[in-house]
Amino acid sequence: MSNEITPFEQIRRMNPAGNEFWSSRDFARVLGYTDYRNFEAVIAKAKTACFNSGQRLEDHFVDITEMVGIGSGAQRPLKTVVMSRYACYLVIQNADPAKEIVAVGQTYFAVQTRRQELSDQEIEEQPRRTIRSELRTHNTQLADAARGAGVIEPRDYAIFQNHGYMGLYGGLGAQDIHARKGLKKGQQILDHMGSTELAANLFRATQAEEKLRREKIVGKAKAKQAHREVGAKVRQTIQELGGTMPEHLPNAESIKRLESKAKKALKAKNP
Repeated sequence: MSNEITPFEQIRRMNPAGNEFWSSRDFARVLGYTDYRNFEAVIAKAKTACFNSGQRLEDHFVDITEMVGIGSGAQRPLKTVVMSRYACYLVIQNADPAKEIVAVGQTYFAVQTRRQELSDQEIEEQPRRTIRSELRTHNTQLADAARGAGVIEPRDYAIFQNHGYMGLYGGLGAQDIHARKGLKKGQQILDHMGSTELAANLFRATQAEEKLRREKIVGKAKAKQAHREVGAKVRQTIQELGGTMPEHLPNAESIKRLESKAKKALKAKNP
């Protein structure tokens, strides 16, 4: 179904900010509701469905009064509801299924809503991939700074890294975070962090590296303590800003899977 021929796309409007919306009056006309009062009952059901889904009603349904011309330059006020795409999806699900146009609308808004979900998902995936890539680079630089401080052996470096996590995660070490996320053996905690959590860890890594170099810290104990202090400072900043503590942030799909999908998509575009 192309955007050019669907009646629902034809009545789509844009506000000055560039956001799309639909008028309930236009929508009722397209669906063949000659008596708008009957359509108001459909909107009421859609609002209930919106509320029950945990969405804010005011984000999707806005009651306004439009002035409509009635001839000879006169106007009269008409109550109208400004609706988001999601609101339209709920409305069409609650409209009269006997109307053929309703079936058309159900298909259109189901497809468009899914496309929007995929678009939102891509918006989250791109920064995740970018930040995870930067974190790999900065972890290498942090390891180099740690070696300069005397953290040489792999076991010592693992302990050093753990102290950074403990500072950032309120005492939780890497194994604790791994268990909390419900990950399987071999799965890396960084690969299952969302962009917000990755960004916090990137900040921890960059600042720990700078602190080690700037203060010319020497000795495994001092290096571990410095890393923990940096992690704790990042945690304090998150708390002061009213953010969610990293241990309470949700798991994300494996970054390796996303990177694999991105490579396949790029290969498909450029065979």
